[in-house]
Amino acid sequence: MNNSDEDFFSPSVLFRNAYIQTIFGSLHFRAIGKNEMLTSAEEKIVDAGNGVRLLGYYSRQKTGHPAGMIITVHGWEGSVDSTYMLSTGRFFYRLGYDVFRLNLRDHGRSHCLNEGLFHGALTEEVFTAVKEIAQSRPDLSCYLIGFSLGGNFALRVALKHSSCPISNLKMVFSISPTLDPYKSTLAIDEGPAVYRRYFLFKWKRSLRQKQLCFPDVYRFDSILDQRTLLGMTEGIMKWYPQFKNYREYFNLYTLTGDALSSVAIPVFIMTSRDDPVVPVEDFYGLPSNPYLHVSIQQSGGHCGFLDPFPFGCWYERRIARLIQQQLKSDDSAVRDSGNPDET
Repeated sequence: MNNSDEDFFSPSVLFRNAYIQTIFGSLHFRAIGKNEMLTSAEEKIVDAGNGVRLLGYYSRQKTGHPAGMIITVHGWEGSVDSTYMLSTGRFFYRLGYDVFRLNLRDHGRSHCLNEGLFHGALTEEVFTAVKEIAQSRPDLSCYLIGFSLGGNFALRVALKHSSCPISNLKMVFSISPTLDPYKSTLAIDEGPAVYRRYFLFKWKRSLRQKQLCFPDVYRFDSILDQRTLLGMTEGIMKWYPQFKNYREYFNLYTLTGDALSSVAIPVFIMTSRDDPVVPVEDFYGLPSNPYLHVSIQQSGGHCGFLDPFPFGCWYERRIARLIQQQLKSDDSAVRDSGNPDET
């Protein structure tokens, strides 16, 4: 694909700071104003297999045939109502796409749907849910966008797609994905206190909600006084007897080294060198694969990439452009196959 100015994130020097990009990227005021996607949103319970139910919201185009379907997956302790989910959903809805925003287990208002507790290695249920959503509209080309931990899930969906295809899933986009959850946990714990406190607050609040839903199953009081994410992770392992320890657990969804070598669908990763949550070094070791495209920007923070600041978003425009390029390429291939070169 040819490069253009839109392939590179180049904000005003006043707004390049990683912390500004990261924090403002999640502030709710970015999503204020008219949002046609929310007006048309319908609550959906998605069958994720093995009795698991996930909560999502489907926004259909009211008139005409949709340009396709965008499926979005939020980051850890985010939800369908996270600012980046609302912003990206609105952007693509206005471009004519149907939008399905999917909650991971125990995120948003879904804690009472399943007795089992969320963890980051629940690949099978997220894949099954994405497949269920995509194949509910087999007439539409589907595009998956994941953010942070949701970006990690999106990459695992792409991996599983190679052995269990989702027929109408065309491209996967991963924004600031966590490749090594152990490193990201340490980065948050050892970085600015504001990030650690933010994630601790949201995780503890989520566990309290789960405990209220299933008081006979969960009592998290013994770990709610922990002051680090790693301490919380170590403490919560007793509710996951299938894992020997937290390192084994983290390894199940670590995507460094050659983990992505078998990807067989166009995958686009967008990250930044100054991401305060995801160490950039791991992206340099990803395998060479014609389907895997990695864009490492100089700045952008974690799921930020705001330009024009604070309401514009670079990765939204870039994803739209990449989809259009792919559609043009597919059209050209179809025309060429019907008009072979003369010899």
